Amino acid sequence: MHRFFVDRRSLSDNTVRISGEDSRHICRVLRLHEGDMIRLCDGEGMDYEGVIEKIYENSVVVAVKRSFPSSSEPQTKVVLYQAVPKGTKMDIIIQKCVELGVYRIVPVITARTIVKLESEKDANKKTARWQRIAREAARQSRRGIIPQVSVPLAFDNAIQSCSDMFRILPWENERKLGIKECLETGKFHRDIAIMIGPEGGWDEDEILHAKKQGWNTVSLGPRILRTETVGIALLAAIMFYSGEMDVRKIEN
Repeated sequence: MHRFFVDRRSLSDNTVRISGEDSRHICRVLRLHEGDMIRLCDGEGMDYEGVIEKIYENSVVVAVKRSFPSSSEPQTKVVLYQAVPKGTKMDIIIQKCVELGVYRIVPVITARTIVKLESEKDANKKTARWQRIAREAARQSRRGIIPQVSVPLAFDNAIQSCSDMFRILPWENERKLGIKECLETGKFHRDIAIMIGPEGGWDEDEILHAKKQGWNTVSLGPRILRTETVGIALLAAIMFYSGEMDVRKIEN
């Protein structure tokens, strides 16, 4: 069944009007008709099944028949703190991590971050673009929420913004704690923050500061991964370890 995101505030008297790109997709690409069933998601964890009641030139009216909690959201909530990489790497990171089940994404400016945000306007422009990528990835992967992409934070602010979460920071010079052992120590934590460094790696002072703030530095093994690979690999490992990739979670 085809699925679309809608704003919960647009749901009124068990009907919703879909307009814009989604309306055009329903009519011109999918060629759905009045009477066809579709599924809607409010982006906040609730799904709705409805029937197309009326098709207009620029909008589609859907009558909602039932609502229920989305079955696709992980119980494990992972917040990705990602040092902003150059080029379009952030686009890929956001897309793939949303597909894997990330809960929220926070771009981070570190000591060795190459990308420089010239102004608040520049930061807001990039954030809006990243949010659009997150929305499309959430739609494609049938997520129950649209993960929020925050405005970029400075490293010092980022490491202090999640003190109530189990915190993991991959570091190539870590020699004592591997990711498997780290996850075992925190296996009862359902709220996890992961902090991924920039292309140039972490500054030693940043590592010391992070450890003082309670971050667990971990090794991901003998191979050096690029910044655009680390978050995806670590998120996949967390989802597998916590049982979020279990076949029994698939909706029948």
